[in-house]
Amino acid sequence: MKVLFYAEAVQELRDAASYYKSIYTELGLDFQAEIKTQIHKISENPELSPIRDDMTRRISLARFPYFIIYLLEKDIIWIVAVAHHKRFPDYWKNRI
Repeated sequence: MKVLFYAEAVQELRDAASYYKSIYTELGLDFQAEIKTQIHKISENPELSPIRDDMTRRISLARFPYFIIYLLEKDIIWIVAVAHHKRFPDYWKNRI
């Protein structure tokens, strides 16, 4: 299944990776690797996460306090946000 990112989600991913790299380079690389792993899981099984009231699905990273929030549209997975668990919950809802 094809995976596409909203522009805002790309920026969130870059910002978070940059933050972790500023702490320790390997930490930033680990963050990126975990994002890649979770996106692969989503692409292999898009219905892995339950659908929420707003029609999104989310998967939590194991090591980092972030969700990947996504929508399914036919044969495209749209990554809506790479959102921190506790910072400004639901700030991304105006994107859907």
